[in-house]
Amino acid sequence: MKTYELLTIFKPNLDSDDVDKLIAKIDSIIVDFGGKVESSDKIGRKKLAYDIQNFRDGFFYTAVLSLPADKVAEFRRQLRLNDSILRTMFMEVSEKVSA
Repeated sequence: MKTYELLTIFKPNLDSDDVDKLIAKIDSIIVDFGGKVESSDKIGRKKLAYDIQNFRDGFFYTAVLSLPADKVAEFRRQLRLNDSILRTMFMEVSEKVSA
């Protein structure tokens, strides 16, 4: 399994309980796909650099997770299908090279 970092921006019109439910849903999807959440951080509401879907701010959430490589495409599809998510950034964490 490879390690990935996920940044998710949720719509700002959600209340705190809704955001917590969505985070729990994302974590359960990761576990269902055979992955594991290494660490997560609920950053909170931040102003966006530019408008996304006419929103000027959003709730930011980051997670470091392990996921089988064959499940990555389906996981990203599940994120895109969620209407409460404004934007995601999903990237592979590279191993540090020791010199």
